[in-house]
Amino acid sequence: MAVPDYQSFMLPLLKILGDQKEHSLKEIMEKLASEFNLSKEEQKELLPSGRQSKFVNRVGWARTYLKKAGLLKNVSRGIFIITERGLDVLKSNPPAIDVKYLEQFPEFIEFRNATKNENGDSKDKTMSVVYSTNGTPEEILESSYQTLRQELANELLERIKKCSPAFFEKLVVDLLVAMGYGGSRSDAGRAIGKSGDEGIDGIINEDKLGLDVVYIQAKRWENTVGRPVVQAFAGSLEGQRARKGVLITTSTFSQEAKDYVKVIEKKIVLIDGERLAQLMIDHDIGVSEQARYIVKRIDIDYFGDEEI
Repeated sequence: MAVPDYQSFMLPLLKILGDQKEHSLKEIMEKLASEFNLSKEEQKELLPSGRQSKFVNRVGWARTYLKKAGLLKNVSRGIFIITERGLDVLKSNPPAIDVKYLEQFPEFIEFRNATKNENGDSKDKTMSVVYSTNGTPEEILESSYQTLRQELANELLERIKKCSPAFFEKLVVDLLVAMGYGGSRSDAGRAIGKSGDEGIDGIINEDKLGLDVVYIQAKRWENTVGRPVVQAFAGSLEGQRARKGVLITTSTFSQEAKDYVKVIEKKIVLIDGERLAQLMIDHDIGVSEQARYIVKRIDIDYFGDEEI
């Protein structure tokens, strides 16, 4: 099954603590994984950022909200116990515990109001949205980021398709140099587009020392690029006794083309329009920074043995 949303973990988590014993977060997660029949693979499924698992993130926020509502508390670092209020909640046998349920507790309301300014407007739109969705703050933030990034990639690709062949050639050079290929910008500019060999648009150094070279074909295709085009490029590499090549298109590659490069001796990397746009974003080619949001967390090492 898919990893449940963070609100679905609230009541089961509180029931685990219902024995009034101290439990570690690790122990709680093991019990929850067992209760929800989550496989190891499902427990390891990552957030879009790839920095934390969905399971750990969602259980962590379920615990945080229960703590803010006064239903559980820390007794030492990473160790929790249920409170009297938490026991009263369990005695009332609620069918579920979610954000709406927690709104009956003044401490939780205070926690929510801490994100509002003096005019009553939310300081943090992410925290405002999270109360009406099943996503944790990190998930909402990352989902919004991915949406903005995809929109930017789409806009980039549309502009690339409209640019001149000369500009597209410059764009490819700028990107490859930003990725660490080609040595200096001037060296790369002289290398690409100078070969004149059929099927090869340019040659660029693989490293700054020029110990090896990469042959390039970059075309603003509209239709899907099939195996014949890739096979012809491989043949051009053979004619140059070259071992490596990069084939770049503004469109897509057929599955046959992708399968072909997996079985040939030559190392050919296929970069379609989507990947091209994503690489441009990663290496700041054709884009500029508009805003930066840094997410911070408690530095446990700083606090040493202090209880949190």
